[in-house]
Amino acid sequence: VGDTTMPAPAVILENVSCGYQRGYVLSGVDLHIPHGQFAGLIGPSGAGKTTLLRTMVGLVPKVEGRVEVGGRKVTEGVPPANVGYVPQVGMIDWSFPVTVENVVVMGKQRQMGWLPWPSRQDKHDVAVILDRLGIGNLARRHIRDLSGGQQQRTFLARALISNPDILILDEPTASVDIRTRDEILHLLAEINDTGITIVIT
Repeated sequence: VGDTTMPAPAVILENVSCGYQRGYVLSGVDLHIPHGQFAGLIGPSGAGKTTLLRTMVGLVPKVEGRVEVGGRKVTEGVPPANVGYVPQVGMIDWSFPVTVENVVVMGKQRQMGWLPWPSRQDKHDVAVILDRLGIGNLARRHIRDLSGGQQQRTFLARALISNPDILILDEPTASVDIRTRDEILHLLAEINDTGITIVIT
């Protein structure tokens, strides 16, 4: 008889309350997202969607309950392994002096270890992912000089460069036009077709 055990869900939240110093934003949340799903969290502005995603990646200081992502317990300040996270574009400091290439290589920091600079292979990997997302010609452009869609693709590339099993995106189509929104959603569907679990607001 073969192994009939089901794999653990990609994301598990059980009786979770999460928030900040002033108190909880959400209470009693239960959520199971199976591996390979493309899941969307929908709700009005201020409902706590961003806080929920930030809880999944260890960025919320006040959490009670069970939070597991990728089969591992999530700890505050320690992003889960094999998870790519794309915050809202509006939360990025666009004055920071970095190029598209610099931003994307930041997604490989864990894999680069003690090296303070990217290797030839790292640079190759960055070029491949930028080409895949259609922004290979922008590698040396400053992030503040990009359109909203180009910025979103840059941060998507940063999340994908480490070959994550799970991709968590906070409003990836905000602040872009309808055509760019459709392109990003089709791109995410293609990524999901490769087996990567996707959670978006």
